Amino acid sequence: MSEPEKILIVEARFYEEISDTLAAGASAALEQAGYSVERLSVPGVFEIPAAVNLAWDSGDYAGCVTLGCVIRGETDHYEHLCRAMSQHLMDLSVDRKMPHGFGILTCEDRRQAESRAALSDRNTGGRAAEACLRMIAIRDRFSGAG
Repeated sequence: MSEPEKILIVEARFYEEISDTLAAGASAALEQAGYSVERLSVPGVFEIPAAVNLAWDSGDYAGCVTLGCVIRGETDHYEHLCRAMSQHLMDLSVDRKMPHGFGILTCEDRRQAESRAALSDRNTGGRAAEACLRMIAIRDRFSGAG
């Protein structure tokens, strides 16, 4: 059975413009590397780990890139959400041997998020895609698939 040539992008849509910019950067990097891309939208970052877990069972993907944005508010909701979501995604990538690129912004304000997402600035989406591609190469090295 051949290795899937598709990467899954799971994106939180709570901050749509930021998510679109992140996805544009990720898609460009993945397509340039020769992968096709499938985008799966979820309402917010809380839903990302469950969606990744469900999709990964399909066996259709060589890797996964997660994208979204959390902006600090007036309560400690930000702290709990960021910590839990990050831990669950790390656990998934380790436990499931899933090549993963983490592109979820955790920012103080919208200006900071826009800067980190911008293709002309940090291009966090593109960097997350590059991390996923690197993890695919590492997995292949140790599994003998590459």
